[in-house]
Amino acid sequence: MRKLINVFFVAAGLVFTASVANAQQKIGHLDSEVVFASMPEAKTATATLETLQKQKQAEIEKMRTEYTTKYEAAVAKNKTLSEANKETVGKELQQMGVELQDMEKRINDATQKAQQDIATKQGELLAPLNTKFQNAVKAVAKDKGIAYVFDSSAQQGANNMLAWEGGEDVTDLVKAKLGIAASAPAAKK
Repeated sequence: MRKLINVFFVAAGLVFTASVANAQQKIGHLDSEVVFASMPEAKTATATLETLQKQKQAEIEKMRTEYTTKYEAAVAKNKTLSEANKETVGKELQQMGVELQDMEKRINDATQKAQQDIATKQGELLAPLNTKFQNAVKAVAKDKGIAYVFDSSAQQGANNMLAWEGGEDVTDLVKAKLGIAASAPAAKK
């Protein structure tokens, strides 16, 4: 029984010591949206992606315009259908229907391909920026002795930090590590 009590006190002491050690770790936060918005490479990547998106959208819009023209021609041809020309016009309408279905499939395929191309290009352009950003955050955290750095931005509707009191805002330090001129302090949310 006495050994059990000793083991209990030793275990409690270890847990208390670990808690005290953890309580002394520094915590920082940053707004990654502010950092990325300040990175010249991110601005270039965004412009490149917007250009690619507009180009793909124009190609698809051209295909849709062609589809609409053929569809309207089929509707007009259908209005000329009569008993006298039923066989000839019927075959033409059938052929036009097949062409329209083929065009619709090509438009859907082109839309999916465009989305894949844009996602691939986005990965190519943003992956190195993300790596550079993460390396800068790790370097600042190491320099300042910070154990945890949280992102306070609300990217894609999610935020991994609901509230903070104190801590160190390292947004400007990360920007400086990336070679970006410091700006006014980030506003607290």
